[in-house]
Amino acid sequence: MTEAPELSIVIPVYNEEAILERALRRLIGDLRTLARPFEVIVATNGCRDMTIPIAKELMSEFAELVVLECPVPDYGAALRLGILSARGHTILCDEIDICDVDFHRRALRRLDHDECEMVVGSKAMRGARDRRPLTRRVATRVINGLLWATLDFHGTDTHGLKAFKRAPLLPIVEKCVVNKDLFASELVIRAERAGLRIQEIPIELEEQRSPPINLVKRVPRVLKDLGKLVYVIRVKDEG
Repeated sequence: MTEAPELSIVIPVYNEEAILERALRRLIGDLRTLARPFEVIVATNGCRDMTIPIAKELMSEFAELVVLECPVPDYGAALRLGILSARGHTILCDEIDICDVDFHRRALRRLDHDECEMVVGSKAMRGARDRRPLTRRVATRVINGLLWATLDFHGTDTHGLKAFKRAPLLPIVEKCVVNKDLFASELVIRAERAGLRIQEIPIELEEQRSPPINLVKRVPRVLKDLGKLVYVIRVKDEG
């Protein structure tokens, strides 16, 4: 790539060999229609299938593609690694089973006009269409309720699609203490508590494949990390 990227699209992936190539080909093609220099950062985390070889093979075809490797299965660590490695002054966080360039377009309009520092794609706000299985929709509502109750979160979603200006958000990223599932939530909550301007926009979401990590198995870890997050923000940061 000869031109410095204006946009960095960060996608954490874990064992996604079944959909990776198709999704990346479509995403990169769609991103080129934005007519802005960009990079797509695939941040792998603990993959045990052919995800990494497939991604690296695609690098020879797509100059915009960057592949990073986080050695352990940790969504938050991979997302953090991708954000800290990003070169664009605008960072967009995507999911390999979503790859929603329409969200990117809508978010960029708001960031370009300096309406906010961060845009969150919400699955739960009015106007959103969440077609995932009921258990996943309920899990989103439960997590949001816990964040409202424990950390005075004022939004409707924290996990998934996000776009933000790199400069004001990097110090927030560096303050985050939780990895795994709640890193994305901590990032949004810390940005809100720091007084950064955040806008939510509704998204449409339909599951493309079963989650690579069982939802039930994630519950104890999420609750443990939520307790840690509440302690750090409520006791250490405010104490």
